[in-house]
Amino acid sequence: MKLSLFSAVLAVLLLGLSAQEDSPGEPHEEGATIQRPYRLDITSKILEANKGIGHTLVEGDVALSRKRNGMKCWSGHCKWSKSYNGLVEVPFSLSDYFYDTEKASIKAAMESFHKKTCVRFVPYHGQSDYLSIVSELGCWSSIGRDGGEQLVSLSVYGCLERGIIQHELLHALGFHHEHKRSDRDMYVKIHWENIPAAHAFNFHKADTNNLYTPYDYSSVMHYGRTNFASVFGADTITPIPDDSLPIGQRDEMSDIDILRINRLYECSEYTAY
Repeated sequence: MKLSLFSAVLAVLLLGLSAQEDSPGEPHEEGATIQRPYRLDITSKILEANKGIGHTLVEGDVALSRKRNGMKCWSGHCKWSKSYNGLVEVPFSLSDYFYDTEKASIKAAMESFHKKTCVRFVPYHGQSDYLSIVSELGCWSSIGRDGGEQLVSLSVYGCLERGIIQHELLHALGFHHEHKRSDRDMYVKIHWENIPAAHAFNFHKADTNNLYTPYDYSSVMHYGRTNFASVFGADTITPIPDDSLPIGQRDEMSDIDILRINRLYECSEYTAY
């Protein structure tokens, strides 16, 4: 039995907060500034859910592979293979720990891949490589196909939002965080002075294949602007030259996220995306 009392109390609190945010409140005077509710970025939500994890994660939610060296995943050995019908079938199993409604949320997040790419998440029936989606502590995945049973953690306590589910599935398909791109210095500024030395690795560039796609501030894989800051609220990453652009706040994969999947997996049927 899950923490039913905890869940009930949390639900009541969240409903109360939601009602406050949705309420129109008192009329504003003409010219007054309207305060909009603050939206927590995806990575901040993931980092909050990942507090207290005992094993090593890099970049906040990436599990290091035990079967291959490094994190680079652009060569064929860690892509999921195409089947005879031209679809990229990724077998998955869902832990029985999830309630039916929670399983439905995960499957609903997968539907965007099914509708807009040639990737298909298919039920596990003894295939040699597959995603075992579990509710361990936190939200995390390794990068790319790792071979055999490959854990993806989507904790029922903080990880079942659509954007977070898609974020972790994109890692499993082979994608890094957007700010790790090899060409990122033309598009964002990293504020090293606000990043503790222990977390500097999270901002090092990766040797990525950018698939001839533009840098995407709106990617579901992009860090928020204050992630890993040494001082609360300080910027660790900002867009350039316009530092007012929003980053890290996505509820769904962006069009460029989808384009990258289709290019990496050669989904010629979906060139419109």
